[in-house]
Amino acid sequence: MKKILVIGSINMDFIINVKHNPKVGETILADNMKLMPGGKGANQAFAAGKLGGNVAMLGAVGKDSYGEQLSASLQKAGVWTGDLKWNEDGSSAIALVYVNESGDNSIVVVPGANSTVDKAYIDEKKALIEACDIVIFQLEIPVETVLYAARTAHQLGKTVILDPAPAVPDLPEELFQYVDYIKPNETELGMLTGKAIEDCRESMAELKRRGVKNVIVTLGKEGCRYADENGEFGLIPGEKVQAVDTTGAGDCFTAAFAVGLARGDKMRDALIFATKAAAISTTRAGAQPSYPGVEEII
Repeated sequence: MKKILVIGSINMDFIINVKHNPKVGETILADNMKLMPGGKGANQAFAAGKLGGNVAMLGAVGKDSYGEQLSASLQKAGVWTGDLKWNEDGSSAIALVYVNESGDNSIVVVPGANSTVDKAYIDEKKALIEACDIVIFQLEIPVETVLYAARTAHQLGKTVILDPAPAVPDLPEELFQYVDYIKPNETELGMLTGKAIEDCRESMAELKRRGVKNVIVTLGKEGCRYADENGEFGLIPGEKVQAVDTTGAGDCFTAAFAVGLARGDKMRDALIFATKAAAISTTRAGAQPSYPGVEEII
């Protein structure tokens, strides 16, 4: 199996269950709160590890109690954490995740140590990038670092996967030419292209014109659409499940897709695998605790 490297964020999530998300100026009482390891990068590394991937993680945590817990959580999933950056002066990142009764979520992130993932760190860890085959990025670390690391990975001949979340409207145009697979949801696709969601096919074509080889658009419970480098457009239908919490489902999808590619699956087969894994994750609470093992995916 090919080696997967995740370069991205590592957060401690405060999961807050509410009846509805608060409106502007509204104060509400939560039903309960839990602390769980998270961050888009860490979620993807954790999920890939649980699915049997050979995974390493590059990212930063604070030298605090959260940092120790976050590193230990990744290790439990079999993720290599020996190259994490331990921030002496800053705290680990935290995320406030509001989950309503429908299982939908809203998230606010305090970047903390994530903001210290810089070009110098990428240079320091270039040997690890070179040793891996598939490199996954998100946008919870500085965009200039993502661009620099993606360029580095591309120049080394690695397969680059970009999960463009949280949505950033003005990504550097240079970035797209280094991306083999981009995986926005519908909202992120609209922000990347400036087009209405109804123009999904045209928006996907727009990203390909910018240099991306393959485009995947996740549609929540409806599954995903894709446009591959050979000009094929397709739809993978969603799995019918009773969702209780969608937190981290997109990260599970990205991870499972990478694992599919790493084990030699064709793009469509990897997307089917990813759709099944993400659907299972929505039937359980939290992000990392909800992620399935490979034996659960039929």
